[in-house]
Amino acid sequence: MFFSKCKNENSLYNFCSKKNFLKKISLAIIFSLCNFSFAQNSTKLNSSVQKNRNENLMRTVSHNSADIELNLDLSKYPDDINFWSDIPNAELAYVIAHRMTDEELLSQMLMFGWAGAEPSDLLNSWVQDRGLGSVKVFGWNTDNTYLVAKSINELQKKAQTRRFKIPLFVATDQEGGWIRHVKGSTSITPGNLSIGAGGYPIDSYWSAFYISREIAALGINLNFAPTVDLFTDQKSTIIGTRSFGEDAEKAGVLGVAFASGSMAAGIIPTAKHFPGHGDTANDSHVYLPAIQADFETFQNRELVPFKYLIDADVPAIMSGHLSFPKIRPNGEPASLSEYFLQEILRGQLGYKGLIITDDMMMNGDTLYAGSLKNAFRMAIEAGNDIVISSTTAQLDEGLWTSNIYRMQTNEEFRAKVVKAVRRVIEIKLNYFKNTKPAPLYPDVKTLDELIPDKEGQKFFFDQACRSITVYKQGEFPYTPSDKKVLLAGSEPAFFSEMKKRYSNTVDFRMNYNIGPNESQYCIEQFPGRAWDSDVIIICVWDKWSYRVAESLKPLQEKGKKIVVFSIMSPVLSFDLDWADTVLFGYSYSPFSFEALAAVVSGQVPAGGKLPISVK
Repeated sequence: MFFSKCKNENSLYNFCSKKNFLKKISLAIIFSLCNFSFAQNSTKLNSSVQKNRNENLMRTVSHNSADIELNLDLSKYPDDINFWSDIPNAELAYVIAHRMTDEELLSQMLMFGWAGAEPSDLLNSWVQDRGLGSVKVFGWNTDNTYLVAKSINELQKKAQTRRFKIPLFVATDQEGGWIRHVKGSTSITPGNLSIGAGGYPIDSYWSAFYISREIAALGINLNFAPTVDLFTDQKSTIIGTRSFGEDAEKAGVLGVAFASGSMAAGIIPTAKHFPGHGDTANDSHVYLPAIQADFETFQNRELVPFKYLIDADVPAIMSGHLSFPKIRPNGEPASLSEYFLQEILRGQLGYKGLIITDDMMMNGDTLYAGSLKNAFRMAIEAGNDIVISSTTAQLDEGLWTSNIYRMQTNEEFRAKVVKAVRRVIEIKLNYFKNTKPAPLYPDVKTLDELIPDKEGQKFFFDQACRSITVYKQGEFPYTPSDKKVLLAGSEPAFFSEMKKRYSNTVDFRMNYNIGPNESQYCIEQFPGRAWDSDVIIICVWDKWSYRVAESLKPLQEKGKKIVVFSIMSPVLSFDLDWADTVLFGYSYSPFSFEALAAVVSGQVPAGGKLPISVK
């Protein structure tokens, strides 16, 4: 059977950790086993996906000649050359970049988001009048997916009115799990830590495939995923369940599988956050995190997942606003550091693809740079190819005017811009001309059929079942009976799935953003609500819901059966081992609640293994 075959992957993980030089062979074996097994067991395997498996799509997209000085004679090429001209990609990118004005060059390096439901007149002006290279779909403008598709359609049409007709990169953060910037009816999936608990690379592949197929329908072509930061600092709330776990080798294998699934669905994957955000509890949106790793630890831990993805030719890597003071005592963030991006990433690791900054509106970079315009300049000088701002800059803003002036007065700076733009254009050419890309002009009429992905709905439940982890097992499973069950949680899917399996239930509902006051109220109310219940099943997702669960300990001592569903980071629930049963679900996804309910009621076995250590 498929899953028994894929269990062989765990031995390969150990093999990889001991023999890094055989990494590529190990990955090839993993995907051969899993792809063969899935093909034998799937009745609806898309023929285009079967074909794509036999090609290295990531290499097709990522290969570029930006580091080579081609010295082409521009006069030999037609005056009306554009993105769609029938000229080899490397030549075409070179010619277009060298014919661009300074304004066109700098615009091609920039990626802006928009705050409203539709792109503003300002963003439209950047695209149509200046030739903006990329746009970013953030979570505050995506509840109406029809409007998202319509907006992307219109922006791409505006881009095609420019003289070089270069399509936009349209990016988002659709990692799976709780980072889901495109909302509406897109799937709320179990996420990376759930995949890590299951341990199957094929689950990572198909998770990415179905996530990507949904956003491709909207015209999005670049996804800032997979997250391959390690779950090293267990106090971290910014990474947490976004990670595949603490094991660097497994994160690398699962990251490659995720990137491959994304590319097979027509979406360019982006590994992040280089060189690793996992060993800090600080959030780079607010602070510049200082990660106290020495160089040996850095090489053997943080960089390992990125080495896997670079070996697999991942087309894009996101640079993080992260400081490593034991490696660079000046405290510079990696995103603004020529050392980290040029010496380490390009030099030592041999990476050739796109380097894209994290959002430059975050404090992690501007606190170091002193101003936004300085941060943009430093990002370009460090070697980033695309620089992101979550907001749309004013046409005369300093990040624009100061860098245009610098291009006009500093030949070295301008040469870096030209090289970055060559890379951006050539990778766009590779993607749009040599693969089956996301539609340039998405069709709103098809969205109801494509989102949510129907095959994905079946898969994500199966994947969630393979991830559910038994941390503490008491009288378990709890089969349906006349016993009264009190259900305590916040998510509608928790209550609906449990009520399908238990007929005699009482609800105790809490808000997801519970806070100290509501948690205290719940603690005071619980004894009165629970006194005539036989079993109490409570969800834990943050420190406040943990407080509520901890207050139930006296009820357990009086004979009540307490069952804990840990639905985000499992770390808080480590101390709830006094409960009768503790299950880790790693997510508030409806699929995870369905799987938790199926496991606790005895319908399916728990298949997961905790992907982090108990400390």
